[in-house]
Amino acid sequence: MMRKLAILGGTPAFETKLHVGRPNLGDREVFLERTKSILDSRWFTNDGPLVREFEAKIAAHAGVKHCVAMCNATVALEIAIRALELKGEVIIPSYTFIATAHALQWQEITPVFADMEPSSQNIDPGCIERLITPRTSGIIGVHVWGRACDTDAIEEIGRNRGLKVMFDAAHAFGCSNKGRIVGGAGACEVFSFHATKFLNSFEGGAVVTNDDTLAAKMRLMRNFGFKDFDEVIYTGTNGKMTEICAAMGITSLEAIDQLIAVNRKNYECYRSSLEGILGLSLVQHNPNERNNYHYIVVEIDSEVAPLNRDELVGVLHAENVLARKYFWPGCHRMEPYRSLQPNAHLILTHTESMAARVLVLPTGESVSNEDVEKVSSIIRLAFQHACAVRSALNNGCNSTLESL
Repeated sequence: MMRKLAILGGTPAFETKLHVGRPNLGDREVFLERTKSILDSRWFTNDGPLVREFEAKIAAHAGVKHCVAMCNATVALEIAIRALELKGEVIIPSYTFIATAHALQWQEITPVFADMEPSSQNIDPGCIERLITPRTSGIIGVHVWGRACDTDAIEEIGRNRGLKVMFDAAHAFGCSNKGRIVGGAGACEVFSFHATKFLNSFEGGAVVTNDDTLAAKMRLMRNFGFKDFDEVIYTGTNGKMTEICAAMGITSLEAIDQLIAVNRKNYECYRSSLEGILGLSLVQHNPNERNNYHYIVVEIDSEVAPLNRDELVGVLHAENVLARKYFWPGCHRMEPYRSLQPNAHLILTHTESMAARVLVLPTGESVSNEDVEKVSSIIRLAFQHACAVRSALNNGCNSTLESL
C-alpha cells in the first residue's frame, strides 16, 4: 500500500529531523585523545601547538605557503578585507551566504552586488566589469557549492583595473580549479570549518595565501596586534582559533577521504533516485575536477514541475526533512541591503530566478543511502499528488510555508 504524505495527514517519514548539515565527527577516540593532551598541557588558546599543526596541514593540502587559522570564517573574511585595505565599494555576488556582504558592511565598505552565470551559479565576470566605478577597490569571488568561479577572468579584471582580488572559498575546501586544489588564487582565499561544513573544527575558518607580508599582517590582526608579550604594533582584534577547535579540525582533516567518499556516495544515490523527475534537476559537478560533494543541490523549474520549490519545501518539512532554500532570497533582498540598495534587483535577474528555484537536500555522515532513497521517494510522491498537496498547503499551511 502506498504511504500517505504527512502533508496529507500521514505519519512523517522520519521520526527525527533530518538536517542538511549535521556535523561530521571523524574518529571520536582520536579526537578525545587530543582533548586529553590539551587538558594536560593547559594550553587552550593563543597560537598553541595544535593550531600551528592545523595551519601547516591546511597550507600543505591547499598547496600554499601560509594558512592563518581564525575563530570562524566571518572573522577571517573581515580580517582579510582589512589587511588588504579595501575601502569604498567591493563587488561580490548577491548569490552567497550573507556573511560575504556583512564582512564588508561591518567595516563601512559598500558591497556592490553582481549577477550570476546561470550555468555555474557563480559570479558573472561580465557583470563585474559593468559595476566598476571610481570608488571600487576590490572584488570578492565566491566558489558556490565548491565549484570554482572564473578565477582567471576575475584576476585579469583586477590587474587591468587596478583592483584587489580575493576569494570566499567557504564551500570549496578539498575542491579543485582547473586541476589545482583551491587556495592559491587572488591575494588570498578564505575557508570555513564551521560545524555544518563537511570538514569542521566546531567553529573555525582560515585565510590561505602565498603573500608573506599579507600573512604576517593577518597574524598580527587576529591577536590584537601583538608582536610580542607586551608589544602591540598594529590595530587588531581577537580572531584566534582555540586548541579544541584545532583538535577537531585535525581529526576531520585526517578523515577527509572518508568524508568525501560518504558525500559522493550520497550524491550518486540522489542522482539515480531523482533521475527522470519532471522539472527537477540535480546540480552536476565537473568530472574532471575534484569536489567535496558537500551540497546536494536541486533546481525546481516551476514552469515544468507540478509543484514549485516552496511547495516542495513544505512537503519535505512535514516529513521532518529540513531541506533548505539556499541562498534565498539573495543578499540584495536582505537587510540592510534591500533598504540601502532598493534597485539592486534590476540587474540581478539570473540571481532572482535561481534563488526561487534552488533547494538543498540532506547529506553527510548521518545520512544513509536508505535515507536518500526515502527523501527521493517523498519528492516523487509529492509530484504525483501535486493537486492534493497544493490544496493542503493552501488550506492551512501557507503561513508556515512562507516562513520556511
